[in-house]
Amino acid sequence: MNRVDRRQVVKALAAFSALSWAAARGAQPSGGPRLLLLGTQGGPNFNIHRGETASAVLLDDRIYMVDCGYGALGALVRANLNYRAVDHVFLTHLHDDHAADLVALLSHQWTGGRVTPTVVHGPAGTRRLVDAANRYNQVNEEIRLVDEARTVRVAQMFRSHEVKSTPAPTLVLRDADITVHAVQNTHYPQATLRRVPHRSIALRFDARGRSIVFSGDTAYSTSLVELARGADVLVCEAMHVAATRRSFDERVAAGAYADNPEGIWKHIVDTHTPLDVAGRMAREAGVGTLVLNHIIPGGWNPELDDDFYRREAAREFAGRIIVGRDGMLIEDLQ
Repeated sequence: MNRVDRRQVVKALAAFSALSWAAARGAQPSGGPRLLLLGTQGGPNFNIHRGETASAVLLDDRIYMVDCGYGALGALVRANLNYRAVDHVFLTHLHDDHAADLVALLSHQWTGGRVTPTVVHGPAGTRRLVDAANRYNQVNEEIRLVDEARTVRVAQMFRSHEVKSTPAPTLVLRDADITVHAVQNTHYPQATLRRVPHRSIALRFDARGRSIVFSGDTAYSTSLVELARGADVLVCEAMHVAATRRSFDERVAAGAYADNPEGIWKHIVDTHTPLDVAGRMAREAGVGTLVLNHIIPGGWNPELDDDFYRREAAREFAGRIIVGRDGMLIEDLQ
C-alpha cells in the first residue's frame, strides 16, 4: 500500500470511527440529548470542506440551535431536520461567522408556515440583530400577506432575549426538562469591552442527567472551566497557531484582509483557543469528552488530518477527543 493510499484509508477509518462511537460503545440512554455538528469551520471562512459554526442539541423532537453561521440552514436540511421546528436559537456572540444564516433561517421559517414564535437568545446586541432580520423580511411579508392571504406577521414570530453576561452562571432558559446557563468568556479583550457593549458567552445545556457545554469563541477562561465542571461533553473551539499563520499568510498574499492584516491576525491569535489550551480547559473542568469545533485552519488546508488537531489537545487532556466534522452526530455522551 503506497503512502497516498494508506493515508486515505487512515482518514476513512478515522471518520468511520468518529461517526460510529454510539454503536460501538452503547447508544445514549433512550430519550437523552444528542449533539449534532452542523458547521465546524473556524472564522468567517466558509469553504467546500466545512460550513461556518453551527450546532444543535437534539432532545426528542426539539432542536436547540447553537450559533447559526453561513450554511446552517442547508446543514439542517441535509441532516433531515425540520428547520421550521427550531424554537430556540442561541448565539454565543454576534460575529458574522456565528450569525450569518440567522436571517435565512427565520425568513424560511415564516415562509414555510411556522405560526409560533422563535426566540433568539444572545448577548447585548441580539435585539438589534433580530429587529434587523424582521425588517429584512418586511418586503417578503408585504407581498405574501396579499397574494397568499397570510395572517401571521413577522414581528409576531421572531423575538429576542438578551442574555446577561456575567462571570458566574446565568440562567438563560428552562424548557421542560432542559436548562441552559451562560457565562461570559474571554473572546473580547478588556480594551474592546471598555469601548463597546458587546459580549461573548459560553453555554451549558443540562438535560436528563447529561450535559453539553459550548465554549463559543474564547481565549483561556476560568469562567468557562467552572461552567464546564463535570460536564459530559465540552465542545471547544480549537486552533493550531503555526498552521493558521501559514494559511493566513497565503490568504493575505491572495488579497484577503487588505485593510489591516496584522490587526486581524492579532485578533485571531489573542482571542481564540489553541489546541493545547482546549485540552487544558477540558482537563481542568474534568469533562468526559472534548469535541474540537470552530477548527482553525480547518478547511483552509484540507490536507491536515484529524490527528494533526488531536495531537496537540492530547498533550493536556487524556480523555476522549473527537475532531468535529460537518454533519457529525454524537449520541454517546460521556
